[in-house]
Amino acid sequence: MQDERFCFISGMFTNIVARWPGSTHDSFIFSDSQIGQQLNAQHQSVEDGLLLGDSGYPCKPYLMTPYLNPGTNKQTDFNNARTRTRVAIEQAFGVWKRRFHLLHSEIRMKPEKVCMMIGACAVLHNIAILRKEPLYGDAEADDQPDPICYCGPEDGKAIRDHICNTFFWHFSWSLFP
Repeated sequence: MQDERFCFISGMFTNIVARWPGSTHDSFIFSDSQIGQQLNAQHQSVEDGLLLGDSGYPCKPYLMTPYLNPGTNKQTDFNNARTRTRVAIEQAFGVWKRRFHLLHSEIRMKPEKVCMMIGACAVLHNIAILRKEPLYGDAEADDQPDPICYCGPEDGKAIRDHICNTFFWHFSWSLFP
């Protein structure tokens, strides 16, 4: 089963969609999900929050994707920071799998039961985090920057450029002024 998973940097899951076959592309699952449809219809500005997606997703006002061919150091730094943040999310999936061994491989049961089991594992995982249940290898997230103020077109690429130009800078050193 292919599942769509969203989580906070704390590692808690906020949305689980586990009803699609494993060959279904993540971006289709997201666009078909309730949260994807809600963001597409109701997201007003950067202040509403942002999601990070890989290059398989379209860049949207609420969904930041990497620059495919970064042309500046700022764009490269943006991609690197986005990757580091996504690593923290991928680590949350790893913690989830370590907590529930049945998530390591194919679950040979009826699809409806598998969907319920995946959802139950996510709920129990969230409870474990809230109760601060220990798990070896749990990664702590770095401090996050303050929310950004953005006044401009609500276009994914424009917002991504704004983030890139606001938070990533390079000094150009030259031997000759």
